[in-house]
Amino acid sequence: MADAYDEQLVTGAGDGENADQDDLPDEFVEAGDEVYAELLTRLGEAAPQPRLSATRKVVELLGDPHHAYPIIHITGTNGKTSTSRITEGILRAYGLRTGLFTSPHLERLNERIVIDGKPISNEALAANWADISPFIGLVDAELTGAGEPRLTFFEALTVLAYASFADAPIDVGVIEVGMGGEWDSTNVADGQVAVFTPISLDHTARLGNTVAEIARTKSGIVKPAAQVVTARQEPEAFAELKRAAELSESNLVAEGENFSVLSTSVAVGGQMVSIKGIAGTYRDIFLPLYGSHQAQNAAVAVAAVESFLGGGATALVDDVLVEAFATATSPGRLQLVGTEPTVLVDAAHNPGGAIALAAAVKEYFSFEKVVAVVSVLDDKDAEGIIRALEPVVNEFVVTQSGSDRAIDADELASIVVGIVGAERVVVELDPRVAAELARESAGASDRGAVLVTGSITLVGEIITLARDEGWKP
Repeated sequence: MADAYDEQLVTGAGDGENADQDDLPDEFVEAGDEVYAELLTRLGEAAPQPRLSATRKVVELLGDPHHAYPIIHITGTNGKTSTSRITEGILRAYGLRTGLFTSPHLERLNERIVIDGKPISNEALAANWADISPFIGLVDAELTGAGEPRLTFFEALTVLAYASFADAPIDVGVIEVGMGGEWDSTNVADGQVAVFTPISLDHTARLGNTVAEIARTKSGIVKPAAQVVTARQEPEAFAELKRAAELSESNLVAEGENFSVLSTSVAVGGQMVSIKGIAGTYRDIFLPLYGSHQAQNAAVAVAAVESFLGGGATALVDDVLVEAFATATSPGRLQLVGTEPTVLVDAAHNPGGAIALAAAVKEYFSFEKVVAVVSVLDDKDAEGIIRALEPVVNEFVVTQSGSDRAIDADELASIVVGIVGAERVVVELDPRVAAELARESAGASDRGAVLVTGSITLVGEIITLARDEGWKP
């Protein structure tokens, strides 16, 4: 994602306390860039270290900033970021000052550390990095002396997020796990509420080859006497979560048993949802996000906030929930970035995400022709992604994102051709040219659309391109 990041000129940065400052040039952009550049010198997120000790040593030296506020900790395979964002939005609607930590970013690192609804300013990012760098250096030296890798990109970023939230300060942190759970660096913190979105096969080389193994690793975020909230799971995954809750003497609530989506209906710009929470029922609320999976994410978020604010015994205030849902956003998830023709980007990068995406396209839109621009990373199930998309896509433009882990475009094209046939496939190495080819093809139809998906890196690149080229008035 470095290419999209480096090309982005930030506007609207600042401390968020004075809205009049939002359109002023940000004199700290270079300082923010330097933080990212330093993080990029570290072992990347594709190769996380299965350890907590390194992160724990740094936060201990810093005085345990992650203990300065309560935490809602969120893991799963799909829907983590959307659920985290909706959860944070409800808490903020209640007047709480929030911190939100999500991964990865689409365009700029600041997106990952959000304070009171706004990405951290470059000034605060640089200042907090300067504060923690000496302590990271001490632990780096200790690790290398012991023959271990120094702190990874994500370990250092986790420390930066926790320190930034303590400095802000915040009332509550919503923390998305980077990968897995048990040994993920965010797990140095103790979440008062542990949240699980749907668990399926992904990152199998790191997390396990079965849903049960992956769920077991993810269940490591459950801490003693916590509140545990889970979306509907496969039986083997649910068994692992139930076991973790019992061992930690935690209270477990599950979708389908304790809360549920009662109904959804298509609405202009999103959907109307009715949700039965743990403590209350909330009917006919507008959610400006597409897809039944987003309704499920919203239900999980509601249950998480009910668990946090009142232990699941107190209903949320309807007007507050209406306000929170109305302002919900999920960048990179069926996000409209262009018109004439319609261009949608979606960060689905595994079969589960692609299945949800295809269902949403079919249910919420009536396109005559869909042209997909796709790139997939080499550790992902490319065949599963394409098979999920095939029923709703007429043409595929296969490309290769700027990530060094992207599957070679010709190699990916052979996979796509094997599934959909050569007549539906075009190959273009340059993502920008690929997007233009797709727009031209889709634009030849009265109701044509472009769908960019398969890789978060690709989505970030096209979001930047769409803004730079003015695809949406």
